[in-house]
Amino acid sequence: MNAPDKNNPFPLENYDRLCFLKNIVKNPNILVGDYTYYDDFEDVANFEKNVKYHFDFVGDKLIIGKFCMIASNVTFIMNGANHLSSSVSSYPFAIFGKDWSHAMDGKSYPTKGNTVIGNDVWIGYNATLMPGITIGDGAIIASNSTVTKDVTPYSIVGGNPAELIRKRFSEADIAKLLELKWWDWPIEKITANVQNLTGDKLNELL
Repeated sequence: MNAPDKNNPFPLENYDRLCFLKNIVKNPNILVGDYTYYDDFEDVANFEKNVKYHFDFVGDKLIIGKFCMIASNVTFIMNGANHLSSSVSSYPFAIFGKDWSHAMDGKSYPTKGNTVIGNDVWIGYNATLMPGITIGDGAIIASNSTVTKDVTPYSIVGGNPAELIRKRFSEADIAKLLELKWWDWPIEKITANVQNLTGDKLNELL
């Protein structure tokens, strides 16, 4: 078997603007599955720069599954961007210290938890994902979309805010795919089935 090496940061020979992302990311609060790739027009180091407001003291994680496809300029907004929204003012007085340092005593800034991207998810160019959302397995996020809420598995969404365009398969077939979890197969089995995985006949995989 001669499958691509998941531990090779740059799997395309003589091309350093597409990487298997887990080998590039250094932030321990960004977790990436095998074979997920990131493609950048300039420099793959831009990926972590595009994970915005990701402060250690907040503790939220960006979790990305296996075999995802992430285009250039995709931005992840994390919980550090959140401000108070039910108070009289949204202004973050406490961060400036001095006589304002106790403004948040007994209070906390809102958090929506981890941002979770499933497996086999395609995120198009210049999409933006807001904090704490979950993108289901097999979903597709259209270019220039702003995703403000969870996306169900095998859905195609687009727009600002992103809305459902259509489901990729019938609900019955989606259930079969979610049970199949092909991304968890041994790489030898995946390699043996790449013709079926790039086809449209689910029964041949089942």
